[in-house]
Amino acid sequence: MLLRPVSPISALLSNTKSKFPAKCIIHSKMGSESKSLVGKKSANYRLANISGFKTDLLEINSNEPKLHVLLIPGNPGVLYHFTQNFWSHCMSYWEGLPLSQACISHISQSKKDWESRRLFSLEEQIDHKISFIEQELQDVEVPIILVGHSIGSYISLEVLKRCHKKVTYCVGLYPFLALNTASSTQSFIRRLAMSPALCTAASAIGALFGALPSELTGFLVKIFVGKSWSSSAVEALCTHILKVQSFANQWFLCYMISYFDSSLSRSI
Repeated sequence: MLLRPVSPISALLSNTKSKFPAKCIIHSKMGSESKSLVGKKSANYRLANISGFKTDLLEINSNEPKLHVLLIPGNPGVLYHFTQNFWSHCMSYWEGLPLSQACISHISQSKKDWESRRLFSLEEQIDHKISFIEQELQDVEVPIILVGHSIGSYISLEVLKRCHKKVTYCVGLYPFLALNTASSTQSFIRRLAMSPALCTAASAIGALFGALPSELTGFLVKIFVGKSWSSSAVEALCTHILKVQSFANQWFLCYMISYFDSSLSRSI
C-alpha cells in the first residue's frame, strides 16, 4: 500500500470549530507520575497495559471529535520529551479543531524499568502500536490519522499497511526511510549501532550517568549539551533517557534500524 498524499489536518477539518480549543501550557515539573498539559484543554497521563507491556500515554479527548490523531515518536520514544518539544507545538496549529489526540511511548523507553531490561526490536515496537489501536481505539468511529516523527514515520507506514480499515491517513515528519550517507553523525551512529560490543559499552556509560544523583547528572549534561539543548530536554535526558533500560533499548532500536537500512540497500 502506498502512503496517501495528505492535506494538512486543518484543511481536513475546514470550517469546523471546536467548543474545546486545545491550547496548552506544559508543566515544567517532572517529578510526579501524573503530568498534564494545562490550558483550555487538558491532556491526561495514563499508564496503560498494551498487550502486557506498560505504556505511557498522553491523551486529549474531544466530546464530538471529527478526527483522532495518534502521534508516534522517533527514537528515543520517551513520551514527556517528545510531547513537550513537539506535541505542544502541533497543538498551537490545531487549536480550535475538533480532535481527539493521543501520544504513545515506545516499550521500555520510560522512567521505570517495567520490562526487566528486556530489549525490543523494531518489529515489536510496530506490533505494539498496532495492539494499541486494536485494544484502545477499536470503538473509534472517526478517521484515525497517524503522525510519526523520524523512525516513528516508518512505524506509522507499517501500521497504516496493516490497519488500513481503521487508519485513514499517515503523516511523516522528518521521516526516516534510509540513512543519509553524507551525514557524519548518522554514519558514526550507524557504526556504533552495528557493533553489539560498542552498544553495550554505550549503554553502560549511559546507565552510569543515569545512576548518579540527579543534580550531578544535570550538571554534567549541561556542560556537554546545555548550550544547545533546552532546559526541559536536559531534564528529560537525566530523568528518562539515561535510565539503563531506556538507554539500552534506544541503542538496540538504532541497531535494528541500521540492520533494516543495510538489508534495504542490498535488496535495491
